[in-house]
Amino acid sequence: MERRIPTRKEVLAYLKEDRNWGRWGNDDQLGAVNMLTPEKRIAAARLVRTGRAVSLCRDFPKTPAPNNPTPAIHYMKRGVRDPNGGLAVDFYGISYHGQATTHLDALCHVWDHNGMWNGRNPDDVITFDGARWGSVEQWKEGIMTRGVLLDVPRYRGVPFVTMEKPIHGWELEDIAKEEGITLEPGDALVVYGGRDKWDEVNPVWGSDPARRPGLHASCLKFIRQSDCCLLVWDMMDFTPNGYNIPWAVHGAIFAYGIGLLDNALLQPLAEACAEEGRYEFMLTVNPLLVRGGTGSPVNPIALF
Repeated sequence: MERRIPTRKEVLAYLKEDRNWGRWGNDDQLGAVNMLTPEKRIAAARLVRTGRAVSLCRDFPKTPAPNNPTPAIHYMKRGVRDPNGGLAVDFYGISYHGQATTHLDALCHVWDHNGMWNGRNPDDVITFDGARWGSVEQWKEGIMTRGVLLDVPRYRGVPFVTMEKPIHGWELEDIAKEEGITLEPGDALVVYGGRDKWDEVNPVWGSDPARRPGLHASCLKFIRQSDCCLLVWDMMDFTPNGYNIPWAVHGAIFAYGIGLLDNALLQPLAEACAEEGRYEFMLTVNPLLVRGGTGSPVNPIALF
């Protein structure tokens, strides 16, 4: 890859000329998850050797915070079941898109002036009763594949990514080479930026949604060339993107048909990879089956 910041014209080309529309048919709603063949899943399962499991999920965000203006709701009820018994039941409510909840974005979640995934018009398919195109139930069988972690802080020798130095596509390429990773079609690309280390010495990441460290739009080219089916990240798009476009790296959803797993907890995974001495593992992501849903809270699990 070229080691320079792309122009606005080039970024717009990444989102239009490089897109995957029609690759799996004009009526496809699975996107890059089409690459998860039985053979791909079996190959991922062969990566499980020690049985070590690592959750990539953050706590259910019930506590208000600068990056959690609409905290999740959890109501409890305790009852009696005679003779001499009882039960506890509860209610969950959550607005999961944003900077607090670990969640999966479906292909209907975002779009630009060119349209949604595979060219659909949001005016035709987004309704108050749910999305009629590219919604999360298309992935009801789950996303189970090889995950590869690109550990940016370890490569840089710093605890976390900063505003002054966002993550660029050519850097991800260098990290993969250093880790001995060859990306394969249908992989889950996991990019660790050091979000929790950032929180220790800075205002909580995402407190200002208009200014946050993360992946620069230059990463779009690397993401497309990797042919991944899923992008898992803790810091998300570098903001402001500097291009006066609505979506930078999040544009991989509508351009490439890639699911985005936002707000992943990646520090434990980075530590496990270092201890295990390898940066590939089996990853399982199982969304709720919500018909018409724009995504789902998830608890991703990495297996070594």
